[in-house]
Amino acid sequence: MNLKLTNEDKEEFHKSCKKVLENERVRLGIGTLSEKTVHAVLKRYLVPDENCHEIKCGRYVADILCDGEIMEIQTAGFNRLRGKLEEFLKDKDVTVVYPIPHIKWLIWIDDKTGEFSEKRRSPKKGSYYDAFYELYKIKMFLKHPNLHFRLILLDVEEYRLLNGYSADRKRGSERYDRIPVELVEDKFLNSAHDFKEFVSVELCEPFTMKMFQLATKLSPIKAGVAVNVLAYLNVIKQVGKEKNAYLYERNF
Repeated sequence: MNLKLTNEDKEEFHKSCKKVLENERVRLGIGTLSEKTVHAVLKRYLVPDENCHEIKCGRYVADILCDGEIMEIQTAGFNRLRGKLEEFLKDKDVTVVYPIPHIKWLIWIDDKTGEFSEKRRSPKKGSYYDAFYELYKIKMFLKHPNLHFRLILLDVEEYRLLNGYSADRKRGSERYDRIPVELVEDKFLNSAHDFKEFVSVELCEPFTMKMFQLATKLSPIKAGVAVNVLAYLNVIKQVGKEKNAYLYERNF
């Protein structure tokens, strides 16, 4: 379900941004520390009490441990969560927090001179559906009753180094850091059943992966991954084939 954001939520988010950006990480330079800015801001926004941050829990360190519940903020690479989830889910509720860039402004950093370009808005816009590419990497845990997800849409400024292999040095470039500038939306998924929200009511049944792709505006690869995950969670079910395409229906 979408969590209703209040003015107080937005204010607290901006306070967290200000706090993180004003501390030593800015004096040292954007992205200098190993903990990236989005991760640091969300950790403080979700639980301001720093006594709950970076808590040893078994063989691992939890991003947040508060009242016996764990929050793990993962900006990418969910495959790196597998060890933690196997350990944490034995006896604790775990919420994986995934920030998704909604509107993104790009700023290029010349890796030779250190100069910054003017920021330019990216034509791409992020959505909750972008989470499926990462969710697939931990598919084996998705049905666990102790596992929950919080998907947070953020407007961000993305800093990239001009160190790519193309003539303009942009293709294949390295992302340096992302600076959150606005909290847009917040969705909490308590169980596998909540993933039914991702099957649009406007989608006619039965539907193919191609029809799902057109409805969600995902790339073919990402749409295929989303359908795979939704079928695994029993939100949709395969009901036949039409030529070479599988047919699906809602399972709720």
